[in-house]
Amino acid sequence: MLDSIKSLARQYAADITQTRRHLHAHPELSFQEQNTARFVADQLKAIGITPQEGVADTGLVAIIEGRNASSRVVALRADMDALPIHEANNVPYKSTVDGVMHACGHDAHTASLLGVARILHVLRDQFDGTVKLVFQPGEEKAPGGASLMIKEGVLENPRPISMLGQHVAPNIPVGKIGFREGMYMASTDELYLTVRGKGGHAAMPDNLVDPVLIASHIIVALQQIISRNCPPASPSVLSFGRFIADGVTNVIPNEVTIQGTFRCMNEEWRAEGKRRMVKLAEGIAEAMGGSCEFTVVHGYPFLKNHPELTRRVRAQAVEYMGAENVVDLDLWMAGEDFAFYSQVVDSCFYRLGTRNEDRGIISGVHTPTFDIDEDALETGAGLMSWLAVRELAEM
Repeated sequence: MLDSIKSLARQYAADITQTRRHLHAHPELSFQEQNTARFVADQLKAIGITPQEGVADTGLVAIIEGRNASSRVVALRADMDALPIHEANNVPYKSTVDGVMHACGHDAHTASLLGVARILHVLRDQFDGTVKLVFQPGEEKAPGGASLMIKEGVLENPRPISMLGQHVAPNIPVGKIGFREGMYMASTDELYLTVRGKGGHAAMPDNLVDPVLIASHIIVALQQIISRNCPPASPSVLSFGRFIADGVTNVIPNEVTIQGTFRCMNEEWRAEGKRRMVKLAEGIAEAMGGSCEFTVVHGYPFLKNHPELTRRVRAQAVEYMGAENVVDLDLWMAGEDFAFYSQVVDSCFYRLGTRNEDRGIISGVHTPTFDIDEDALETGAGLMSWLAVRELAEM
């Protein structure tokens, strides 16, 4: 079976690459993936697989039944949405949509999973059980397409025993795969603050309630929530990326708006940390004569890789890739809505190396120059096919 999968992955590599390039050139933002969904559906139908369309509006689910189809089920997931970034790469498959780009590799994820569909459809008479393919919208935008697909029953009828997902890794050389057991990625919450005071002429501060000063105190003070209240052994990050005080050199505005993100890997601390932030910010603003409206948009939970499943999958990856090509991962404070699946079903989310320094493919995700070494696509499709078949045999 291993040799058959590798042979088919190699055979379909050029097609998978063309699929990825089509998707890359025609990106769509979160929950707007209508054309992408139609393209994926057409690709599946051409293989001989009829998908369930319209799950969470633009999501799809496809089933590949092997022998004794009802005996075991494993689910595989790919996300389909792009980011509001203007692409700076000069490549033949450059985005044709101004200001929208596949800067996080979801085009590679979707193309790889379509490659898996090709491979496993050919081999369906050679393995037992069922493989459920999940093509998901809206990973980049709250509430996350994963949460919506779960609500619409993606983990039922049939219910998978385990679920696997992969994500491109521009920090890992092409040809290598990364795994981590247990806690892997952080929860993500968005913070929106509006600090109000009384603006006016900057030369008469005694007549004003300066929201710029209040907001500055709030930002500095909130960091003590992390340094003095968060358990030291619990990773946590609080960052602010937007501070708008729309005055001028001699005009202090009436209000300041702030936006930030709070990330951690402990749900109890997550709730407590947000409660403390709101209380502290409101208290500082009131003490300084102003007010603070603090809104928290509850985002994704932390992502946990089931330890036993991850150990098993890692060993299966060694069988496919060789031990020298399987690496261990550190904690990553980025967020991923695959975390919703990991809270419901035993899951493993691993990283697919896409870096090639010799070819200048070194840019990080969410940047205008992000790209991948497309040799990773053969690995991505072949390895995921192998992991699915081995998981069905293990269950």
